Amino acid sequence: MLKKRLDKRNIEEAIFKCLMVFSIFIVAASLISILATVLMKGFSALNIEMLTKTPEGGYYLGKTGGILNAILGSLILGIGATGLALIVSLPVVCYLNLYLKKSSHFALFVRFTLDVLWGVPSIVYGAFGFIAMIFFGFRASLLSGMITVAFLIIPLMIRSMDEVIRIIPFELKEASYALGSTRLETAFRVIFKQAQPAILAATLVAFGRGIGDAACVLFTAGFTDSIPHSLFKPVATLPLAIFFQLGTPFPEVQKRGYAAALILTILILCISLLARLLSKRFTEHLLK
Repeated sequence: MLKKRLDKRNIEEAIFKCLMVFSIFIVAASLISILATVLMKGFSALNIEMLTKTPEGGYYLGKTGGILNAILGSLILGIGATGLALIVSLPVVCYLNLYLKKSSHFALFVRFTLDVLWGVPSIVYGAFGFIAMIFFGFRASLLSGMITVAFLIIPLMIRSMDEVIRIIPFELKEASYALGSTRLETAFRVIFKQAQPAILAATLVAFGRGIGDAACVLFTAGFTDSIPHSLFKPVATLPLAIFFQLGTPFPEVQKRGYAAALILTILILCISLLARLLSKRFTEHLLK
């Protein structure tokens, strides 16, 4: 009987081990396939002109020019949206962890709401931003795109920070209170200082999500061949530049679309690696 149980457990372990290896293989193969596709199709079209020039006359018909407008537009929009999201996220995280009890029904409701918002498709945020834009009489612009992207990444940023701050030892907070610190002083001088690398990592992840999304800026940020110079003018982004270039029937322009996808992929990979390094640093310095 014991031998049969051991054999059954060994078989189950072998099956689940095979499933885990297969899952890892699928994830790794997907990443390698994506990188190989954009690299093979886009590297030949990648040149200095693409990185240093804006689209010129007939660019979308295969003429000269580059995507500098989209690169700068994505960075400016992403930085602005991340800044707006950070301004909203830090007070919410502080309130959830220092002013509410962990078992508070309101805190549980807020976290559940944020989890739901995290899973909402970005096109829904784009539609919401477009409706709000029409209601307030705004036009497609850099500011509208920033606000919409900020709404998109706020749930991600809050939940990422919240999960990290929740694992900070409770004794650290109690020691700060025992020394006469207020909750606000404890938040900024103790908790946020302890979680600073993780907060930066969460901010970078949210920034990467923001600059890589096309659906939420399609109707709100618009598109232009000019370098962004005003909050109230349309702005070009890399995802939309890729979308428009790959949608043309001209092979040369399609290659440029893959080159733009390669630039965006490299940018996202760099942000992800930096976020991982900061997370590792946080783990090493976390008081336990």
